[in-house]
Amino acid sequence: MGKLSNILSLAQNRARELGLPYEGALTPPEAFEVLQLAPGAKLVDVRTRAELDFVGRIPGAVEIEWQFYPGYAPNLHFMAELKQRVDPESLILFICRSAHRSHRAAAAATEAGFTDCYNVLEGFEGDKDARGHRGKVGGWRAAGLPWQQS
Repeated sequence: MGKLSNILSLAQNRARELGLPYEGALTPPEAFEVLQLAPGAKLVDVRTRAELDFVGRIPGAVEIEWQFYPGYAPNLHFMAELKQRVDPESLILFICRSAHRSHRAAAAATEAGFTDCYNVLEGFEGDKDARGHRGKVGGWRAAGLPWQQS
């Protein structure tokens, strides 16, 4: 079994153990590794435009807002945008700030017929630390993975 298969198998087992409604759940380093090993894989960042502009972006990610800022109204066109921008046969990794919106996006995409959906646990910024700040406890950025400030 190759490295990609091992990572995906681990993520699928994790999803089963957690009772998740999609294919798998990846840590940020695992997600980055999958993106390196599977050229057709897509990372879909579902954070708001404000988060992308002011917190940071992941190079190469497909950016589709799950909710809009301010007010966090749902993006009623999310699935249509996803279908337009990502092949339903692709291996799709969803990420947001702390893995809650991306969890919902991965579940919705799975329900809509996308068969290979994974959530990136911890998200871009991870959980809040003891002082209530994000970006230091878990997450894509704290793991030292590629990102850019606008």
